[in-house]
Amino acid sequence: MRVLDFDGTVYKGASLLDFYLFTIRMDPRVLSFLPVALRYALLYRMGRVTLNQMDHAMRTIGHRYLLLLHSKPGFDLEDAVSRFWDGHMDRIMDWYSPREDDVVLTGSFDVVVGEACRRLGIGTCVGSRLTPDHLGVEYLNFGPAKPGHFSQVCGKEARVDAFFTDSESDRPMIDMAEHAYLVSRGRVTKIK
Repeated sequence: MRVLDFDGTVYKGASLLDFYLFTIRMDPRVLSFLPVALRYALLYRMGRVTLNQMDHAMRTIGHRYLLLLHSKPGFDLEDAVSRFWDGHMDRIMDWYSPREDDVVLTGSFDVVVGEACRRLGIGTCVGSRLTPDHLGVEYLNFGPAKPGHFSQVCGKEARVDAFFTDSESDRPMIDMAEHAYLVSRGRVTKIK
């Protein structure tokens, strides 16, 4: 099976950041979360905070962000996600030709990326997950956590014939795959 990271690999950019920016137009109060989220993301990339510290911070920020969005009268997350993808499906990279049995494995929220997968005809999306009430983060699906979440959804025996990513932080999945490809600016290069 083919397993693909989403942001920067299939999607031009970061879908979660784009969705966040989209929600600012719906409720400008959510802008207050951007500095803290960017700070933690940058510190994590620089190796100054651990994955556990970033996980805790992003869960806290995510919960507050969702509470604020849901406090706006008439807000509907599924409707917001649908309207977001109405204007962002053109950001799917030209190199990518979806297959029904593809698996998208992403750090972005499955409720957001799952809608793009549905529109592309992809049957399985494994992403960071929100709690059923949409007001909290159940788990984040970043680098070292991806193989475990992949195995939970696809089975421990699932074989990764090809893995596509834009980041070395996906090394655990690269190691797991028979073949691996790096996607940079829409160009695909075999790295394993």
